[in-house]
Amino acid sequence: MPNQYRGMRFLVLTLLLCISQSVLAQQDSIPPKKEIDSLRLEDKDSLLKQSRDTISKDSTKRGPKGKGLDGLKSKEKDSVGIGDYKIISYGRDTTFVDTTLTIKKEYKYNYLRKDDFELMPFANMGQPYSELGKSFANTPYYPGIGAKAKHPGYFEKEDVDYYNVATPMTELMFKTTMEQGQYLDALLAFNLSKRFNVSIAYNGFRSLGKYRYEEAEDGKFRTTFNYLTENGRYGIRGHITAQEMQTEESGGLLYPEQFEEDEDEFQDRATIDLVYENANSRILGKRYFFDHQYKLVNHKKDSTDNNPTTLLIGHEFSYESKIYDFEQTAQNDALGEDPFLTPIEDRARLKTMFNRGSVEFSNKTLGRLSGNISLFNYNYFFNSILISEENTIQNKLEGEEISIGGTYKNTIGPVDLEGKINYTVSGELTGNNFDALAKYRLNKNNLITGAIHVSSRMPDFNYLLYQSDYRNFNWQNNNTFEKIQTKSIKFGLDSNFFGLLDAEYSSVDNYTYFASTASDEEIELGEETAFVNPFQESGTISHLKVKYQKEFKYGKWALMNTVMYQEVTQDNQVLNLPQLVTRNSLYFSSDVFEKAMFLQTGVTFKYFTSYYMDAYNPLLGEFYIQNNEELGGYPLLDVFINAKVKQTRIYLKAEHLNSIFSEPNYYSAPNYPYRDFVIRFGLVWNFFA
Repeated sequence: MPNQYRGMRFLVLTLLLCISQSVLAQQDSIPPKKEIDSLRLEDKDSLLKQSRDTISKDSTKRGPKGKGLDGLKSKEKDSVGIGDYKIISYGRDTTFVDTTLTIKKEYKYNYLRKDDFELMPFANMGQPYSELGKSFANTPYYPGIGAKAKHPGYFEKEDVDYYNVATPMTELMFKTTMEQGQYLDALLAFNLSKRFNVSIAYNGFRSLGKYRYEEAEDGKFRTTFNYLTENGRYGIRGHITAQEMQTEESGGLLYPEQFEEDEDEFQDRATIDLVYENANSRILGKRYFFDHQYKLVNHKKDSTDNNPTTLLIGHEFSYESKIYDFEQTAQNDALGEDPFLTPIEDRARLKTMFNRGSVEFSNKTLGRLSGNISLFNYNYFFNSILISEENTIQNKLEGEEISIGGTYKNTIGPVDLEGKINYTVSGELTGNNFDALAKYRLNKNNLITGAIHVSSRMPDFNYLLYQSDYRNFNWQNNNTFEKIQTKSIKFGLDSNFFGLLDAEYSSVDNYTYFASTASDEEIELGEETAFVNPFQESGTISHLKVKYQKEFKYGKWALMNTVMYQEVTQDNQVLNLPQLVTRNSLYFSSDVFEKAMFLQTGVTFKYFTSYYMDAYNPLLGEFYIQNNEELGGYPLLDVFINAKVKQTRIYLKAEHLNSIFSEPNYYSAPNYPYRDFVIRFGLVWNFFA
């Protein structure tokens, strides 16, 4: 890891430790209610649906404990509620800090800190995730660097949150890893004044893993600020991130039978032979972002007018540099013979700069209407031009995209409307993007949603241009590949009685994917990965996904069910997904020890039908399709015991318990086994000053 990142890690951890001395002595002064999960504010900038796991603002207020100045100070402090600790997303949606313990918190207590129902993790923490579900309704407007399998834990600008807190607030998440390591996510948010808030966060882990060569480690630093002037006319926010994600790459099992035959000799997974033990991959990224707005007009009828007529101008800026590395000390036939150079040192770089200027008008009747113009500069490059007997491959793709667009938001009675459009007037990477969303609240217990998505853009840069010291991984397709055309329609029903139902139907033209051209003989020799190349499908692919979620409660017992069905229609088998994925959690919740602790314990069952699971290519950091071997069709059984004491949530889980007595046929990808039985412990702890 570079010296600057080690120094940054030391600086952040030292700062957090210094502050924690005073924070640890503080009382847990924000007692939230236990019956719900997340807390959403009624924010006029938000059109997201109201989750059933929400609660109203904490109304618990305590009177002064003394008189005079001391009494006033005590009253001021005690009047702070959970609603005074706000989290603002990139899209300006606002939630409260949440210290509850629910089954949804159990689903989110993982490396990604989000529900991974549609994902299948590899054996070690920080490794890739196989996709069990697919959605085409949220396609980014601009292509990325690629190496998607290496990005699940990467913080994009849309993933960074901003904070508005009444007093300093700290959140610490700790979790044990698979072998010889720990995971820590530390956040400190505070205000320098009532209108100027700052946060500092560090997310990092190290895990050796059970297999001989799969060590992984992350270090992700981020800091944010947001400021609003006293008259409310000018506001600015921004963040800086520095991220490094590094993993040892082995190519998977050399002899799968060593794992599958369950012999005593190989119960210690470190004795299993791997394809190679001399490769590493790394994602390195830095980003600078700020977004500011100024209200030219802010006309209020009176002081109680919450929807004044406003006219504002805004500007968003971001600059990001990203590197993807693959290094190998010696050549291996699994990735190709006769490389140009050894050791292998592949490095792809992408630098982007984004500017968007906007004008927005809003009032109570017309809603919010904005127009914008954007400039996107990009430079994707390698060190040198590759000249071979077959062709010449350039070392970079460089240019700029100019687009115009607009957004619209309004609430008309029980209907919420939202729309967004972008159209590229100059540039080769993008074409257009259109999103429309409508929500109709039948009553307080039932909400119907509908959405449309249409987009056109080129695939990620690594499909268009790639260079490697291995001969087979060099191509240039920016003049031959066409834009991916995506059309999607969604329907949703959120009902307290019927549950949560989401249905999405998508149609994709020019679908882009990686596949191996290896012959049967080359596959038998274990060289399938050496012949992976990008392709575009000429036919139309149709994808249907229906997802249903419902919880049944009886006394202190509950059964949470999530089921997903998928169907793919295609001329050639290039999009492989399981037809059925299900997860069922039976659990018990109760206050114990005279209500000093809230306990939640149960078992989670997860299953997905067998299918042609995508294989993993470590050199590209991508999955590629394979239609030779079906995997899946095995259950995953986890047992958990979670508890909450004040603002501390404690988690204990026995993962994949059934692997103790079941056949070892569980894989996350071909040649990459899923994890064996492991017991992991951790906690999430909030402090409030």
